[in-house]
Amino acid sequence: MLHRRALLAIPGLAHAQWAPSRPVRIIVGFSAGGGTDITTRTLAARLQASLGQPIVVENRPGASGNLSTEMVVRAPPDGHTLLMGTIAALAINPTLFRNLPFDPRTDLAPISLAGDILNVLVCAPEKPFADFAGLLAAARARPGTLSNGHSGIGGSGHLAGALLDRMAGIETIQVPYRGGGSLIADSLSGKVDFSFATASTTLAAIEVGRLRALALPTAGRSALLPGLATVGGALPGYAVANWNALLGPPGLAPEMVATLNRAMRDALADPGVSASLRRHGVEPSPSSPEELGRFIRDETAKWAPVIRASGATVD
Repeated sequence: MLHRRALLAIPGLAHAQWAPSRPVRIIVGFSAGGGTDITTRTLAARLQASLGQPIVVENRPGASGNLSTEMVVRAPPDGHTLLMGTIAALAINPTLFRNLPFDPRTDLAPISLAGDILNVLVCAPEKPFADFAGLLAAARARPGTLSNGHSGIGGSGHLAGALLDRMAGIETIQVPYRGGGSLIADSLSGKVDFSFATASTTLAAIEVGRLRALALPTAGRSALLPGLATVGGALPGYAVANWNALLGPPGLAPEMVATLNRAMRDALADPGVSASLRRHGVEPSPSSPEELGRFIRDETAKWAPVIRASGATVD
């Protein structure tokens, strides 16, 4: 039998030696029932099978994902505390928040992208606008009165609403929630006039007529809602994407990153998992750690001028 030091000297073999020794926590920065929570819980069982330890999904909503991100930034780099990050926490908040105590580009260890998330512009069926054109007409007729719900400041829904106001020349009231679950509850009841919410939280209600789909905030149409027009069709150049990614604390050892990346790739390639994600409007999108790091830097640079132009800041 080779001595352990000899094993570690063989290139690539050290990466195969690490495995978690106790339950692994994945911190979600939004309330239960939202899109990020649904994605994480869909992946959890397959990750558990790959890693050989229970996966505990822990919801820590607050500050647009900053609380959960800071938890992971400060966690021991032992591979047992991870973050399911979002566009808000990883790419928007560094520009939006004046005094962010961390930088996602340098203070987290990228592991893998999880998925591209479809958002839908929806309203309660009793609202007076039947489609996107009707919503724009109502907003222009009553400036500053229509309420626009989203799942948190800096999230894709917030960006979608701010960009809509800017490109359509309208003024709406931004109403932030602590996650997609509470947002959908008020969207169903009509407490907010319209909202940009994830497909995972809206599709079932759209299918049974409890929500009305008005448009997709995307560049192209979706197979999930093939007849639904896009905001970009009326406002050329309009597109807002959403995504999730798995990261760990800074200083996570390469063999830990390799094991966790492999587990994510296996989970996202699993036919049952991928089918479930797609039913919820999430397109599985695995990546290497290096690709994820570049992607976060590119997304931060892409959205920074949009946020600055909107004038939105948080102390």
